[in-house]
Amino acid sequence: MRIISGQFRGRKLQTFKGSDVRPTSDRVRESLFNILGRRPVDACVLDLFSGTGALGIEALSRGAQSAVFVDNSVRALGVLRKNLDQCALQHRTQAIQWDILKNLSCLKAYPQIFDLVFMDPPYNLGLVPQAMQHLLLSQCLAPGALIVAEHEARTPPEVHPDQFTCIDSRRYGRTGLSFFSLPPA
Repeated sequence: MRIISGQFRGRKLQTFKGSDVRPTSDRVRESLFNILGRRPVDACVLDLFSGTGALGIEALSRGAQSAVFVDNSVRALGVLRKNLDQCALQHRTQAIQWDILKNLSCLKAYPQIFDLVFMDPPYNLGLVPQAMQHLLLSQCLAPGALIVAEHEARTPPEVHPDQFTCIDSRRYGRTGLSFFSLPPA
């Protein structure tokens, strides 16, 4: 796995051995960031279910201002921290061990609000709607924030339309990407 573009282009990221983590493939990441265009520039990024941190690090490589990474796995955070160290990103990032499905009160310690949110939970467990509900309750989203959820292509997340609007969705083999925004006030 490598950084596709930007300041850290070509830099290899550490990954996991085994099947308990499924990092976003280079192909899907490249497609995602082509869709996002310049959106990551100067953005405050939140990477939920961050795993290796590839999505948030790619956003930082493309000009994001800062990123907060949240994952429940100690092992994932160990790999993430190695990737952040390798890119010398410690001063622009925070890594938090937290159960996202419980709540997102861990974000209260960070005063910024987020312009761009990535979430890549384990497939087929229905975790996206629950995580999105916690995003709303945490009041951590900037006006016009974009949430990108990765999921199994055949089962897009069922998100309540009064809370979020699905503005786009794409399929890449087994992987689906859904793009959400807050509905206009």
